[in-house]
Amino acid sequence: MIRTTLRRTLTLASPESPGRPAHVSSASGLVRVGEWLHVVADDSLHLATFPARGDAPGQLSRLFEGQLPDDPHARKAAKPDLEALCLLPPLADAPHGALLALPSGSSPARMRGALLALSADGLVSGDARRVDCSALYQQLSREFGTLNIEGAAVVGGRLRLLQRGNGDAGVDALVDLDRERALRGIEVGALGPEVIRTTRRWELGRAGGVRLSFTDASPLPDGRMVFTATAEDTRDTYADGPITGSAVGLLAPDGTPLFLDGVDAKVKLEGVDARVEGGRVHLLLVADADDPAVAAPLLEAVLDVAA
Repeated sequence: MIRTTLRRTLTLASPESPGRPAHVSSASGLVRVGEWLHVVADDSLHLATFPARGDAPGQLSRLFEGQLPDDPHARKAAKPDLEALCLLPPLADAPHGALLALPSGSSPARMRGALLALSADGLVSGDARRVDCSALYQQLSREFGTLNIEGAAVVGGRLRLLQRGNGDAGVDALVDLDRERALRGIEVGALGPEVIRTTRRWELGRAGGVRLSFTDASPLPDGRMVFTATAEDTRDTYADGPITGSAVGLLAPDGTPLFLDGVDAKVKLEGVDARVEGGRVHLLLVADADDPAVAAPLLEAVLDVAA
């Protein structure tokens, strides 16, 4: 069992809109860049950025124009459902790299992503640019049925996506995109099916009698990839359900499984950032409480694997 420690909760300096709580609740993707932590939430139009050390409140950067409804049911229907956040290498208009926020694709309204250039110190620089994922996602839906992209990481020559399958009929899979083709598509604002290299289906086992399914990914310098998985008792990609456990795993550069173990906290792990420090793999993790009144936690852990 992987032991986790609470580092902080994701409080904000100001709410997304008047009357909303001043915290991130539905944290769904996490990337550390330098001394900053970037978090995307599946029910928000903003990216949240926090200092990597201490507990100072986070700041928001807008991803999409407009305002989401406050009513929970209307908000769920209208949200962009951004579920994955990954760090990209330098691009033509982003010489210090960029963040790519990707949607789940679980409905036609959930197929727009966002690209944010970074400054030299790892902060957001400039306005977000939209990335249309609809052509790519439509192709993937023909293969997997209901789509639910939950993780993304640049691993070697690939931009690897994690497909999450909810319920016993769901499909979990690795989707490897050609890195250079994908980066060119992202730069022009659209990803199409021509970027797909391979797909590979997975079974991750169970926790508490419920299927574990992918929720996020983070690359390591040697090409391995850390992933998180959660067992959520729900039959589809829309409805939330009780959490029976979460786990963290490790894949070899070619996608071969190397490690998988449960975490001690009964939370819905949705985001992970992994890095090698002192010869060990250190993790930062965020969880989604599925409750707008509850601030998402930032957890830390160490994997018992060779760095």
